[in-house]
Amino acid sequence: MPSQPVRSVRRTVRVAAPAHVVYGMLADAPRWPVLLPSYVHVERMDFDGAGETLLAWEFQDGRVRSSRLRRTLRPQAHRVDFEQDDPAWPGDTVAGSWSVEPDGAERSLVTLWQQTPNAPANAPAGPDGLDADTAGRLARLREAAERWDRLDELLLAFEERMRVEGPAELVYDFLYRVEDWPELLPHVDGSSVREDRPGTQVVVLDTAAAGAGPAAGPDDGAAGFETVRLCFPHAGRIVFKETAPPAPLTAHSGEWSLVPDESGLTVVCAHRVLLGEEPLEAALGAGALPVDARRQVRERLGRESRQTLRLAKWHAESPVRRLRQGRGGSRR
Repeated sequence: MPSQPVRSVRRTVRVAAPAHVVYGMLADAPRWPVLLPSYVHVERMDFDGAGETLLAWEFQDGRVRSSRLRRTLRPQAHRVDFEQDDPAWPGDTVAGSWSVEPDGAERSLVTLWQQTPNAPANAPAGPDGLDADTAGRLARLREAAERWDRLDELLLAFEERMRVEGPAELVYDFLYRVEDWPELLPHVDGSSVREDRPGTQVVVLDTAAAGAGPAAGPDDGAAGFETVRLCFPHAGRIVFKETAPPAPLTAHSGEWSLVPDESGLTVVCAHRVLLGEEPLEAALGAGALPVDARRQVRERLGRESRQTLRLAKWHAESPVRRLRQGRGGSRR
């Protein structure tokens, strides 16, 4: 059988950001979900200061794709070499590199080179091809990097915590079973959950009241906001990212995590937000400033998280309370 040809693509774009800033974004992969639209979650599996292994989940064309990346970071050269494997297609490896060159004090030339040895001769060069993938990744990086001088103002990270004296399994069960929320939560009218693979959910919730969306669905009370959720039951974690968050948000990702101890557990909901740069008056009213957007988003998401945490706490502690009451009654 003749060998399949190697497909190779190299593209360069000019970016209005210093080279060290662009390289920093490329190197800091765990922050990609809040900076680059396609990434849902990036998990660093190992890192020795130069080489690392990442697990990455991306949401494209309505589907979640996971991959493993082996990367070598070369900070002096502003270069990242990588190999990316897709577990769904064994042997389908993409190799390549990112390189960043200064183009003046506050501009850069960013080159992405990618090649795959397993591309058939008639592989498309259009929307689903390697060339389009390369161009798309460069465009998304450029958009994120050119906010570099405003990121301190636009990025927001915070968390809400609640102590639960009940089994972690019941808390996780409550957070996981989004399809049951219309029956369990009075503010949820309907839910749509697609789980193509166990633990990978694409969720849409319809809510009736403003401020009812609990970080896994709509955050402003409007129906139809879509969220991708990655569920890790053995680790007590659910990672989420809204695919098209409402203004003034541009990106919203986060994680539910369960931290057990000797007598119960603490449930944490962490949020990472990127605010938009469109006129804030459209989202918040006349005269709105970035500080107003930060405060409004922090208050709204915090309130919604606390609502859900209280319901999860009640769900976990009620059976324990009934069990204790039953035992007390038997002794009487």
